[in-house]
Amino acid sequence: MSKRTIPADAVMRGTDKGYVHHMGPALKPGGERPVEKFDQKYPYMRPRDAATLILVRMKGKTPEVLMGCRDAKHAFMPNRYVFPGGRVDLADAHVPIATPLDRHVKARLLKAASARRAQALGVAAVRETFEETGLMLAKPLKGGAPGKDYGAHWRGFLDKGMGPALDCLDLIARAVTPPGRPRRFNARFFMARAEEATGEIRHSSEMGDIRWVRLDEARELPLPTITGLILGEIGRLVKEPPDRSRQRKIPLFITVHRRHLMIEE
Repeated sequence: MSKRTIPADAVMRGTDKGYVHHMGPALKPGGERPVEKFDQKYPYMRPRDAATLILVRMKGKTPEVLMGCRDAKHAFMPNRYVFPGGRVDLADAHVPIATPLDRHVKARLLKAASARRAQALGVAAVRETFEETGLMLAKPLKGGAPGKDYGAHWRGFLDKGMGPALDCLDLIARAVTPPGRPRRFNARFFMARAEEATGEIRHSSEMGDIRWVRLDEARELPLPTITGLILGEIGRLVKEPPDRSRQRKIPLFITVHRRHLMIEE
């Protein structure tokens, strides 16, 4: 990928209905889906590490996901419905955790991150979800509440003797924001069962209209392109739950030559 060429086994998005797997001769450029155009172009930015947490629950036989609407004042994806998440902070690598990452999840993260960064990504997903929604993916810390103050965004969490429960996280995808955007992220998408989270949902300055949305209705909301793609991956995983005792590949969404691509890593 150093020369940013299109991999022979890449999956290209042919229509808004999903990705078309590469079969036989190479797809013609006219059959690919171009990246949506923006009125304003921004200078090249190196993608920053970010993490998103998708909480999923079953309402009877119907899956639901927790989503919220980003504030209109945001430069990145305003007025769009997304999952809780945000960029990794330097302090995320030092926050005490209750349980470590699942070994398979850690191995997937290590393909594009150091061991410390892998843990920080998991912590960031938990922290951002708590900040934006009030829900905690947490378990009791063995030593109780830490004596160190880790900042206002952890109050009501670490000071209660609770730490991030990283073993509840399943890494389901990675996506890199296309060039030319006001913000660029190398985002990891984690998924967890809603029953593993505690607390009461509350709105925040980052996100409003936080609610549980039926998976089959979520696509009707105003969504960023990547959120729609991740919803499709969630639907597949809900329908065919993976064996978490075994390693598996996950989709990586990137942009090459102004074409959306999905490869496995």
